[in-house]
Amino acid sequence: MSTLPQQKQSGRVAALPELARVQRESLQERVYQEVSRNLMHGVFEAGQVLRMQSLADQLAVSVMPVREALARLVSENALEVMQSRSVRVPLISEEALEDLKSARCLIEGELVRIAAQRLTKESLHELKQLTEECEAAFAALDESCAAETSLLNYRFHFGIYEAAGSRVLLPVVKSLWLQSGPYVRTAATIYGKNPNLTAIHHHWALIEALEARDPERAVSALHEDITQSFNLIRNQILEGGLET
Repeated sequence: MSTLPQQKQSGRVAALPELARVQRESLQERVYQEVSRNLMHGVFEAGQVLRMQSLADQLAVSVMPVREALARLVSENALEVMQSRSVRVPLISEEALEDLKSARCLIEGELVRIAAQRLTKESLHELKQLTEECEAAFAALDESCAAETSLLNYRFHFGIYEAAGSRVLLPVVKSLWLQSGPYVRTAATIYGKNPNLTAIHHHWALIEALEARDPERAVSALHEDITQSFNLIRNQILEGGLET
């Protein structure tokens, strides 16, 4: 008789903390994924301050999961803490520009090399559709197209990278894109202001190489795509057109 109440009590005590912990982590993870998605898609601009209460209101959550999500992104170098303790998207700098360019060419190039032998005809068709949509967005000659083209660019690249099937490299690329989202957005804005500039031909060259199952040519097209966008931003920095 003495063990039955203890068993019931033990069951109640064991279940409640576990349930609360799972719910809390799940909410924090959802907030983290939403902010991360917007960072990678170039929704936030370089230098933009992310206020916890404002984000909590927009996401309809309390401040606590937002604070935890932002702290996690700070640890991943996707955000930075200012002297005022506010959190912002890092400013664009020439040093970070070169670092990200080199890392992305290295890691993404290897994923393209692997994907060249694994992409299906259906996947290649989807890549062509995304590229056509991106062409149409650029043709609109509207500066507001930056967010749309950034999203399409993300879907294009990750459509290739996910086909590679690397559990090790894909998270590394996502981390790099978390840090380079503002650069992607800035490049898209530059393209939008200069109709004569386009990055789409690199995407078509990449698709052509992937269709031919030519990994070396595919990697070369990818490197040219990444390098052109980063070079445009560097030129803006040198001309004093960007705050650093």
